[in-house]
Amino acid sequence: MELIEIFETLVKTPSPSLHEEKVADKIIEILSSKGIAVKKDSYGNVIGKIEATDENKKPLMLSAHMDVVGDDTVPNLIYKDGFIETDKKRTLGADDKSGVAVIMKLAMSLKDKLFIPHGGVEFVFTKDEEYSMTGIENVKFDELNSEDILVLDSDKLGNFEVSGAGYTKLTVSVHAKKGGHSGLDIADKTRLNAANLTAELVGLIPSGVYKSNELGVITSINLGSIVAGGVDNSIYAAVENKIQRSDAAEFVCHKSMSNIINTKGYAHYSIRSSDKDFENELIDEIKNIIKEFNKKYYGLAEASIEIEEHLPIFNKSNDNKTIETAKRAAKNANIEVKISSFHAGAETHIYANKKNKNNVVFRPVLVGIADIYGMHSNEEKINIESLKKGYNFIEEFFTEYNK
Repeated sequence: MELIEIFETLVKTPSPSLHEEKVADKIIEILSSKGIAVKKDSYGNVIGKIEATDENKKPLMLSAHMDVVGDDTVPNLIYKDGFIETDKKRTLGADDKSGVAVIMKLAMSLKDKLFIPHGGVEFVFTKDEEYSMTGIENVKFDELNSEDILVLDSDKLGNFEVSGAGYTKLTVSVHAKKGGHSGLDIADKTRLNAANLTAELVGLIPSGVYKSNELGVITSINLGSIVAGGVDNSIYAAVENKIQRSDAAEFVCHKSMSNIINTKGYAHYSIRSSDKDFENELIDEIKNIIKEFNKKYYGLAEASIEIEEHLPIFNKSNDNKTIETAKRAAKNANIEVKISSFHAGAETHIYANKKNKNNVVFRPVLVGIADIYGMHSNEEKINIESLKKGYNFIEEFFTEYNK
């Protein structure tokens, strides 16, 4: 099968998160027909292997996820101006079936012809990357031999992202000691409005880029939501009245109680950082802000903070073999490679904090093997020639890796 044919087959096979059975079976069917050892693990991830032809060389692992953002309908594919897209009724699924297709094509090509003596290939196709990463969390890492991993899941050809930000959730809670009536008690200086206090705190807490360098943003903080005031009844009413998701926030705001001096407020943040020291520095700064706030309003109101690590940091490896290999492969494939860090979450973060069967920490890299636009939306499309070039790059990488 040709690369584009494999890709078309995959995107026409439904696989919304946690319902990847059909595409997993299709992958196994295609690869098994070529004599490639492949199977589902106990969680439903697809694991495969091509044995080494030179035991003195190390295996390389390639990984991509099978699930897509969208439902289980079959997309109507449209070919236009060098792109594959859909009729805009659902996502295309190039994220990440382009990565799956490239890995499958490499595996099939290795069975058809011998590039050079090599240390073998392991490949992992995971479930549920888009929703909650339960697929990668359930991979049996201690059954894998590889140390270097190419995770084919970036959106631009030539991206070679060697580190990535972790993701920490942070919630600030504000509780005023005394509430009251917004008319009768408004002049009582011992009754402080928690919504006002929450807004004051939000104005003091840093926002946006906190630290950056030549590779891009290192540490940032983003305000996800402010929930404060008399919203309990309006939230309940929104549920009872089955208000549409797109209208829920406006409904809750308009129906909230403005005749009370409220006592509760919350601000929810995400912190992304590829440097733990900078992340801790930011959190300490926020803690000091809250400490000063509590001094100011002692006896009247109190703020607290809750911190939860959602995704660990993906640190750059000290071993530069994959970077140097990528540079040579890019030259051979006549593409530009961009060595960088990225400020989002991916399965690289999980791999980078796990060990293989030899108790060696994995060295993953996030790789772009095609130009994909409008990911996660009905506007999603992929440039056909870029996907072909991406495959050539991976083939050249494998060749250079085994020299």
